[in-house]
Amino acid sequence: MSARSFGMWKMIGVALAAFGFAFALVPLYRIACEKVFGVRLEQGPAQVGAVSVATRQDRWVTVQFDGGVNSKLPWQFAPKQHSMRVQLGRQFETSFVARNIGERAIVGNAVPSVAPARASGYFNKTECFCFTAQTLAAGEARDMPVRFIVDPALPTGVKTITLSYTFYKNDAQTAALNAGKSQADVARAAP
Repeated sequence: MSARSFGMWKMIGVALAAFGFAFALVPLYRIACEKVFGVRLEQGPAQVGAVSVATRQDRWVTVQFDGGVNSKLPWQFAPKQHSMRVQLGRQFETSFVARNIGERAIVGNAVPSVAPARASGYFNKTECFCFTAQTLAAGEARDMPVRFIVDPALPTGVKTITLSYTFYKNDAQTAALNAGKSQADVARAAP
């Protein structure tokens, strides 16, 4: 086998390994999102809706809501209601209220968590303010809705789920915003 032929086989091997690695990233990303952030990516309302109606109507759980802000962020943030009873497999909506009590416009990001940990894989947010950065002008207040479905496959021992959010200041986007950059430039400044 010539050196040229060996080099070509080596390049084909590297290409196949890179292709395999790219496919491995998708499940690794999903595992990281579920275990670290409590976000379940592979199920949306279409898959949850496939469960029988009888199963959905039999089971109810209480969902509690909590909200807070990091000490660097001069915002007030709290749920509009502290708990609700939800039927498994049906979509529900709640709202949080955020107010910028600072003197300048600030960009914040919300980080969700679901407790108990074993329920996090069954709590599916279909619409959430936590999916994107939020900008509030000085003194501005805003309702922030969350739509969610609790998967009917939730373990039977779980009767109460707590959805909690903590808002953090996005320093890079806030600096870009206060430097007079456009919203598109601010979005590109995202870490």
